[in-house]
Amino acid sequence: MTEHNGRPNEAGSGERVFLRLGPPPEEPSQFVVEGAPQTYPAEVRDRLEAEAKEIIGKYPNARSALLPLLHLVQGEDSYLTPAGLEFCGQQLGLTGAEVSAVASFYTMYRRGPTGEYLVGVCTNTLCAVMGGDAIFADLKEHLGIGNDETTDDGTVTLQHIECNAACDYAPVVMVNWEFYDNQTPESARELVDSLRSGEPVAPTRGAPLCKFRETSRILAGLRDERPDQGQGGPGAATLAGLRVAQENGMQAPPIPEAAND
Repeated sequence: MTEHNGRPNEAGSGERVFLRLGPPPEEPSQFVVEGAPQTYPAEVRDRLEAEAKEIIGKYPNARSALLPLLHLVQGEDSYLTPAGLEFCGQQLGLTGAEVSAVASFYTMYRRGPTGEYLVGVCTNTLCAVMGGDAIFADLKEHLGIGNDETTDDGTVTLQHIECNAACDYAPVVMVNWEFYDNQTPESARELVDSLRSGEPVAPTRGAPLCKFRETSRILAGLRDERPDQGQGGPGAATLAGLRVAQENGMQAPPIPEAAND
């Protein structure tokens, strides 16, 4: 039995029942930003076409290069613009709808102008429990900006992000996708202050820090000129379980014979 206009209705009576739904969830604008470039100047387009050709050549199917091409144009504008989306579609023979459908799915593609450093604070469960929420709230107050907003000097864009797959170093802050592990509100404030001063603190691990547009070009598949300073490999926290297992003589159980058939 359902109720309509205060009157009970027997199920199957055929009378229509209207349900009042709440407002739709907020959805960022689909790459519509005032002042965003609609097309590229000839010299910019020529340069991007040469780089796009190099990227597309790495894939047996040209349309498979869409994700790196989106990073390429994001490296040009610091976010995805009508000019960038149109460029990607023309290079790959895709419609605007096909390009924007992919671009709007992934959170690594920005929908508005981005500062030199994209500071992401993980607020998923473990990082939040370990202090991620406190770090994010503290940085918003310290920088005077909200989520997905940029400081007036254009250096820092702040956002909360999903899991960085670095739970063993929680709480984690990422700057242009480089790791800053075991953060506190105090260390996070020092970090963003160093970015704004032009003398950024080095990442805890991973490659040396570079600016957001350069990071996007590296993600597009273009040559990464940063030096290898031996900063890769797992750290102590990542290997803690393995160390305990070795100290206690623990081994994985043998594979059953049937599994080898």
